[in-house]
Amino acid sequence: MANLDTSPLQLILVALVALALLAQAAVLFAFFIVLRKLAKSILEEIQELRSSVTPVVDRTRDLLTRVAPKVEETTADLAALAHTLRAQAADVQTAADEIVARVRSQTSRVDTMLSSVLDAVDRAGLFMAGTITKPMRQLSAFLASAKAVVESLRSAEGTPRKVVHRAPDDSDLFV
Repeated sequence: MANLDTSPLQLILVALVALALLAQAAVLFAFFIVLRKLAKSILEEIQELRSSVTPVVDRTRDLLTRVAPKVEETTADLAALAHTLRAQAADVQTAADEIVARVRSQTSRVDTMLSSVLDAVDRAGLFMAGTITKPMRQLSAFLASAKAVVESLRSAEGTPRKVVHRAPDDSDLFV
């Protein structure tokens, strides 16, 4: 077989490798340039954002510095108000309990008074009914007997008298 000379072949391979390395270096350099531009634009955006956000943060900090004492004062006032309201609510509850107890006592007293008055009126009514009805029954019985005497005198001699039915409660009548 023929001996091939490897040196031109090696020279071509080395040249191809050198070209590949040069192409790779060019691609890497292009990546570097793109990344540097990207970093610059990001840095500019961050600076822009920082310049627009910084005044807002400063104003917010100033606002919180001014408002914080007022908020603390308002919180303290609200706590004092809540404490006062609790104390007054307890006082109102105590007063309401006392009023309810007094109303119950007075209601019991008025009930006792009305019961005694109504009992007295009932007893007086019974006494008046007994006082008036007894003489009225006696008068009614007397008039009935007078009527019976007059009728018996008017009637003929042999006619029988009417039978008068008495009520079972007429035992105390005057005849």
